[in-house]
Amino acid sequence: MTMTDMSKEYAAALFMLASEEDCCSLVSESLMFIKDAAVENEGYLDLLASPAILLEERLSLIDKAFGELHPYAVSFLKLLCERSYIRYLLDAIDEFSRLMEEASQVLTANVTCAVPLTDKQEAELKKKLEAKFGHPVNICLTVDKAVLGGMIIETDGKQIDASLLRRLGDIKEVISK
Repeated sequence: MTMTDMSKEYAAALFMLASEEDCCSLVSESLMFIKDAAVENEGYLDLLASPAILLEERLSLIDKAFGELHPYAVSFLKLLCERSYIRYLLDAIDEFSRLMEEASQVLTANVTCAVPLTDKQEAELKKKLEAKFGHPVNICLTVDKAVLGGMIIETDGKQIDASLLRRLGDIKEVISK
């Protein structure tokens, strides 16, 4: 397993745990603090990776330096130290941050309708789009009478055209063949 794969695997496991416990932001803040400390103190990761220092001593150093941070972040650091993967720490933290960004992605759906939607219709549409795309969705409604009926939904470079105008165009195309 490559360093990148290892970092991704450990970061994904931590992210899943933090997500289940609804503490991703707290864990992320703690990981950023740990990352900053590791970058500022160049030899710190080498110290934690050193086989010349007993594992118990290295774990004790982690507790002394980071014991006040979120327990998941501290346990993650200790786990990497125990398994001799401490050199993957910075890459794993970067991967955790990437997963956080991906998970919090909110899509904007530009919806064009012939008539304004009611609050109930908008809420139902939002629920269906969130289920389809797997992300929270903000709806930006536009009324265009040229649509005639139905709607056109554009989000994330994709278009769902369920408009009467398109359907009539499809019928016209079939008839003219």
